[in-house]
Amino acid sequence: MNKILVPIDFSENSKNALRVAAEIACTSGAALEMLHVNVASIYSTPLSEYVAVSNFVVEDQQYDEKALTELEKLKLGLLAIPGFSKLDVTMRVEDGFLYSTVNNVATDDDVDLVVMGTKGASGLNEFLVGSNTEKVIRTAPCPVLAIPEHAEKFDPKVVLMPSTLKDDQGSVFHYLSKWEEMYGFLIKVLYVNNPSGLPTDGSAEARKNRLAKAAGLKKTDVIMTAGSFSEGNSILSASDQCNADMIVMGTHQRQGLAQVLFGSITADTVNHSHIPVLAVPIGY
Repeated sequence: MNKILVPIDFSENSKNALRVAAEIACTSGAALEMLHVNVASIYSTPLSEYVAVSNFVVEDQQYDEKALTELEKLKLGLLAIPGFSKLDVTMRVEDGFLYSTVNNVATDDDVDLVVMGTKGASGLNEFLVGSNTEKVIRTAPCPVLAIPEHAEKFDPKVVLMPSTLKDDQGSVFHYLSKWEEMYGFLIKVLYVNNPSGLPTDGSAEARKNRLAKAAGLKKTDVIMTAGSFSEGNSILSASDQCNADMIVMGTHQRQGLAQVLFGSITADTVNHSHIPVLAVPIGY
């Protein structure tokens, strides 16, 4: 892992995500990039002939300068923490929609991981627009680690990995092996709703073992579950039962009509989980 991108909106939640990202950077040797996105700029373009465009440009520049000043304060505060003093930290301010800007910056700067805080979403808001973190997960070119509010020190010992155990999940197993090397955690593979139609004679265990061996995973276990109306609830329930510190999920990054019709188990889990959720694009 070479670079970690952390979107910062100056909320306590994003500052907590920055701390988690710093902990991961210390363990992995990665550099940190702090990104603030001025989302207000896309809604404040002058529409009236009575508004001076020059004034808008000046105000926009002033906003960016203030944002950089605040990022600098965060950077200095981070580097003052014991253990973080040698981190390589850069800063960036961009204008635009959060999810598309994160996507562009992650692509341009060869980012390996996005770490961002989430407050989740519920009710009508979840149905209509979801959370910013959910949108980033659906569009990011790399894995995204969603950090819920009040997350504590990041040092996972047990990781829950919901999986269909189909061949396309192999890339997620391979990616997780890199994290296993860093943290040495136990991986609990959750087989939900029997999507592959595997019999209950050990076939799921054999499929899991094949994928784990190919990926070089060393410490894995499997949890079999009966069919459930809500995969998301099954995942959250299983994470509680096995005292998981993190959930890792492969995502097909559904967008547009597919997202509306079929939704996303990953997004549903992120919106309601009280532990970090690592979303890995299938095929990454």
